[in-house]
Amino acid sequence: MQNLKLPITISPSRSAQRRLVCEGVFKLSDMTRLLATCEERSEHVQVNVKFDVDERGLTVMSGSASALVALTCQRCNELFDHKLEVEFTFSPAKNAEAAEKIPSYYDVVELNEDGEVNLRELVEEEFILMIPLIPRHDIEDCSADADSVWGELPEELEKPNPFDALKQLK
Repeated sequence: MQNLKLPITISPSRSAQRRLVCEGVFKLSDMTRLLATCEERSEHVQVNVKFDVDERGLTVMSGSASALVALTCQRCNELFDHKLEVEFTFSPAKNAEAAEKIPSYYDVVELNEDGEVNLRELVEEEFILMIPLIPRHDIEDCSADADSVWGELPEELEKPNPFDALKQLK
């Protein structure tokens, strides 16, 4: 399969009228916001987007994307490979008023002043949302001592209450 470079911006309405299907790649190195939270392991992001018009006459963009990145494990501080895979379904809107009319089963994406959507930014934002809140290896793959318990204090003798002295003053 040949890796075709996808357009960065695209008109969803014109593409939906032609029932366009786009399969290709974006360079992962161009996704700077994503790379601020992880490191790249693959050169390209595989993207598949289908443009269509639904039964209500709304323009719909649906598709999937995948990329391999490296995240820092929060247990052992070492890098590990993580495959980001997203599926999305969007309906474009010109403004906030038009966005309110779109059904809740579609995510809304705003069009720019030229009536286009930045496809690369859209995929990048979906990837950012898929990064785990606390990235970690699987327990068996992690070099950190996974049996350690955090936050437990050793049992000590019962300490006197510091407010007992106030009781005596009463």
